[in-house]
Formats: sequence, C-alpha cells, structure tokens
Amino acid sequence: MRIYLVVVDDSPEAEIALRFAARRAVKTGGGVEILTLIPPQEFIAFGGVQATIEEEAFLHAEGLVAAAAGTLIAESGLKPAITVRQGDGPKIIREIIAANPDIAALVLGAAPGGAPGTLVSHFAGTDAGALPVPMMIIPGSLTREAIDRLS
Repeated sequence: MRIYLVVVDDSPEAEIALRFAARRAVKTGGGVEILTLIPPQEFIAFGGVQATIEEEAFLHAEGLVAAAAGTLIAESGLKPAITVRQGDGPKIIREIIAANPDIAALVLGAAPGGAPGTLVSHFAGTDAGALPVPMMIIPGSLTREAIDRLS
C-alpha cells in the first residue's frame, strides 16, 4: 500500500500538508502516516523538572496527532498510522522511511511567507536528492479548494 508520511506540528501549513496527503491517499488507494516530532530537550540538572518538561512535550505532541487523526478520519475516512518521536527530525524521518518500504512520499508543509521550516530547509537543501522517496512541499498559501483541485 502506498503511504504518505506527513509531519504535523502546530502550524497551519501542517494542516494543509495533511489534507493534501489524505486526498492523494484516497485517490491512490493508499494510507497516511502522521509523524509528530518532539525536539530534544535541553538537559536540566534536576531530574524531576526534566521529566516533567519531557512529559508535557509528549502530551502536547499526542494532542496534536490525536487532533490531526480526528480531522483526517472525519474528512477522508482514512485511519492513519501515528508516530510520536523525540530527537533529531531529519534522522527520525530517514529511519521511519528506511523501516517502512510502503512509504511512497514525504509530505511537508511550507509557510506561506518568510523562511521555510527546518525540515523543508534540510530536505530541500543539504539533503536534497538523498531521500529514497519523493518529497512533496505543499505551499501554506493554498486554500482548501486549491488543495482539493490539485490533489
């Protein structure tokens, strides 16, 4: 089965990327995997404080993917695979793609203005051409109607 790997965060462009991936998956008989990345936490000498910060970050990430999955199910009927990982984003994405031969594309949303996000910058810059699957960068300026028309 063709799976679209979508990285989701708090940004509006992530929602647009998810919508695009879901519509492509429906049209191609595929699926969607939602990935939320938790950035590595700075080390804090007090273990209890460190654990609390990490737990809050994980709970926030779980909330993001739950909301994204709910939207995806409601709009497309697809039940996504969900992954929440902490660490270096590009490394985690490469590991997930390497571990699952069904992943057909990496789908990232780009902000409608300003500098691109770190993942778009990384995979379209220093790592351009190194992924074993195509990368789709979905412009954050697209409307829902435009996404529906293009996907």
